[in-house]
Amino acid sequence: MTEYPRDMLGYGQQPPSANWPNKARTAVQFVVNYEEGGENCVLHGDAASEAFLSEIVGAAAIEGQRHMNMESIYEYGSRAGFWRLHRLFTERDMPVTVFAVAMALQRNSDVVSAMQGSAWEIASHGYRWLDYQSVDEKTERDHFEKALQIHRQITGERPQGWYLGRCSPQSHRMAAEHGGFAYNADSYADDLPYWDYSFQKPQLMVPYTLDANDMRFATPQGFNSGQQFYEYLKDSFDVLHAEGGRMMSIGLHCRLAGRPGRAAAVAKFLDYVLAHEDAWVATRLEIAKHWREQHPAEEQG
Repeated sequence: MTEYPRDMLGYGQQPPSANWPNKARTAVQFVVNYEEGGENCVLHGDAASEAFLSEIVGAAAIEGQRHMNMESIYEYGSRAGFWRLHRLFTERDMPVTVFAVAMALQRNSDVVSAMQGSAWEIASHGYRWLDYQSVDEKTERDHFEKALQIHRQITGERPQGWYLGRCSPQSHRMAAEHGGFAYNADSYADDLPYWDYSFQKPQLMVPYTLDANDMRFATPQGFNSGQQFYEYLKDSFDVLHAEGGRMMSIGLHCRLAGRPGRAAAVAKFLDYVLAHEDAWVATRLEIAKHWREQHPAEEQG
């Protein structure tokens, strides 16, 4: 290895001026992950059942059989959780970006209509809700193309945002080579968007979050109550807002934050953000477009 392929420096002590619209101090971005119906399941041709991000913390995948409890937990997300989150945001007229798994969209046209009727940004969350770390490149590339094809068929347009989530060492390169995305969200490396020049085509990375994220309800050492979630979101917002010129991402899942006790915390935090006139609540695409305008990619020699 002649060059270390990671950027450990970033913006350092002097991050660029965000120049958020209307002199906002903070850009706030909410993601609703829509994965239900695209998870591991023998009905989908998978070898085993799903074991990730559910009420059964530490679940083991059951090989060759259906896991009825796990399936019903995921079904809650599409049947009830999505609609609860949808009401919370639409009642407040707050924009949302959906990280949408293509296979999941195929199984529920009603939620697609609701997303589009509310003018939510629908970004691609890949073809399947799988861990691609050890998937061979040919299969991953096939899934990549399927995700875009199905997304276009269902929504009527190509996704401008990309977030695979559990990506492989090849995932960033695939997205960069394919091009056509306004941003790639498969990063957790900063509090601001940044350009990645690792490949021939520069990629605008709009980092996501795994800490200000309801997934912590489904992991060891996570949130135990909605109040803990609310306090963590509030503290995160307060620090970023005091610093100024930062971006805050919040990750939600229909089967997790869509549960009543957690949705109450989400509603409380939405109202807290709305009480700050100098917070810009935006979609990830809006943030990406703003950053491209304010800080375009540098020309590469």
